[in-house]
Amino acid sequence: MDITRIGPDDWQTFREVRLASLAGSPGAFGSRHADWVEAPEPQWRSRLTTVPLTLLAQDGTNVVGVVSGQRVGEHEVELISMWVAPAVRGAGVARALIDAVVEWADGQDRSTFLMVRSDNARARTAYERAGFVDLGVPPDWPSDEPAENRMELRR
Repeated sequence: MDITRIGPDDWQTFREVRLASLAGSPGAFGSRHADWVEAPEPQWRSRLTTVPLTLLAQDGTNVVGVVSGQRVGEHEVELISMWVAPAVRGAGVARALIDAVVEWADGQDRSTFLMVRSDNARARTAYERAGFVDLGVPPDWPSDEPAENRMELRR
């Protein structure tokens, strides 16, 4: 398996995996499939420009996972939009993607955190195995939004 950083010129590959993730795991993301399925090329390119890190996990020519990293403030990176294809879950893809984002954050002397749906036990377990600590739902979380837990990498 290879982890590859992509940019705006890779928008078509990103489009395929992003739409698969939004369709296959609709409750796991803040975005919805309907918001992106008809998105024009400039919107896809913009996503790969405004979010500074997007990585693909590939097994040969098959894309089997995706993750992004975004700087927050001066000291943190938020791991966002992670998805692993159902056929390879439990095979180490998630860990490789997580580790790559953490390495990118470490290279900037930043800590890593993420937000994950409270009802996504499998994802929370994967993050815990990678060293993240579950801090629960932030006290100011909007009551009309699905609950999400903040998790921070602890070493």
